[in-house]
Amino acid sequence: MNKTEYIDAVAKFAGVPKTVASKVICASTEVITKALKKNDSVQLTGFGTWSVSKRPARTGRNPATGKAIKIAACKSPKFKAGKVLKDSLK
Repeated sequence: MNKTEYIDAVAKFAGVPKTVASKVICASTEVITKALKKNDSVQLTGFGTWSVSKRPARTGRNPATGKAIKIAACKSPKFKAGKVLKDSLK
């Protein structure tokens, strides 16, 4: 499912116009992004939690040449599914 299909599905499920569903989806992703930029986590009980994971600097290998390269430390987004979401997939 891509973003357009997701917006269509949300609009149909909620019984609202696609423009309203699009604004809500864009707003929610923006709020989550801003929270993660501040190193906050966002928890939707039962659904899951978004957080920031800090990855340390490390040494890797260039697969083409086999030469060792340094990989810089970075932050990456992480999502942990909640119990209700996990149980719904069984």
